[in-house]
Amino acid sequence: MLIAFALACALFFGTAFAQVSSRDQLRFIVQRLCLTNWRLTGDPAPCMRLSANASGSDAQAFALLADRKGGAHLLLIPLATIAGIESSVVRAPGAFNFFEAAWQARDALARTVGYTPPRAAIGMAVNPVHGRSQDQLHIHIACLSPAVYGALQTDAPKLSTGWSTIRIGGAQYEALRIMGSELDQHNPFELLAMHLAHADDATMGGHTLLLAGMSFKGGPGFVLLTGEHVPAAELLLDGSCAVLHGTLDQPASRRALQR
Repeated sequence: MLIAFALACALFFGTAFAQVSSRDQLRFIVQRLCLTNWRLTGDPAPCMRLSANASGSDAQAFALLADRKGGAHLLLIPLATIAGIESSVVRAPGAFNFFEAAWQARDALARTVGYTPPRAAIGMAVNPVHGRSQDQLHIHIACLSPAVYGALQTDAPKLSTGWSTIRIGGAQYEALRIMGSELDQHNPFELLAMHLAHADDATMGGHTLLLAGMSFKGGPGFVLLTGEHVPAAELLLDGSCAVLHGTLDQPASRRALQR
């Protein structure tokens, strides 16, 4: 009986998915496929994992999904309907820190790579409204591209707890140093809103965000990058993790994961 019901659901959702707008596919996947399968079977497939209460209705619920482009590229997606970086709910005081959840999900990235990447090799990105294909908030989790990693390593000593400029390729970004091994109370959406003179939905939506792990001389931390007329932050990531194939390829990290 349960198998027949599951097959009927699969047929129904397969038909429904074909009718979903191309910009709503991520929302459909997490809300209708992953959540429904999790409720029925305890398995969140096609998502990798799902964090939610019994109903899946809490504001802190999210799913982790492998990006369709493949490689070591994951997406953290809220279960609640949240359009993207422009949504006021993600920058409100006391809002759930989805970037912190994405940082904690890097263990799934390690399993995809095969060992634990150094924190400075990992980046998390949110695209601006004009640079995305989906209207459901999603945070890209992947390795930094070698060029971005190199630029951040070069300029990291110059960064401070106040915003400053940094060039990556031909684009100029604004950068902020965040100290600490975890994000704790540092919500990147809120930090961007506090930085902008007018943090309304339109202004926020024109910006992109990249949060990169960093090891400063003073201890572990992060670099937060933003820009308005710059490439979408997703383009600063690399699902092949080529940056790990050189000096960052650390056998000790591999052994740590295998244990």
